[in-house]
Amino acid sequence: MIEVIQHHFVGGLYAKEMRIAENAEVTSHRHVYDHLSVLAKGCVIVSADGVQQTYYAPAVIKIKAGVNHSVRPVNGDAHWLCIHRTDCDDVNQVDQVLIAPLGALDFALRAP
Repeated sequence: MIEVIQHHFVGGLYAKEMRIAENAEVTSHRHVYDHLSVLAKGCVIVSADGVQQTYYAPAVIKIKAGVNHSVRPVNGDAHWLCIHRTDCDDVNQVDQVLIAPLGALDFALRAP
């Protein structure tokens, strides 16, 4: 189970705060820009373009633009925050704005 605890919006920044159960996984996705994620509690394996790395809280993880990434807790639940720069402050639209649709990413990374 992935539970969104709270959406935080301030000054062009957005943070999605989540509890990720040990048996759950934030599925692979990518963005058109770099962003930060914060592991506030627990231990996770982050898979980024097929390379796995283990992180222990507290940790700040930089995710590069265009990198497919997923998050899977191990040995208990994790408290995770994804932090993005965006002007969108609508909880019903923010994921559509932030997550790159298939095909769109290649164009966006090449555009000046």
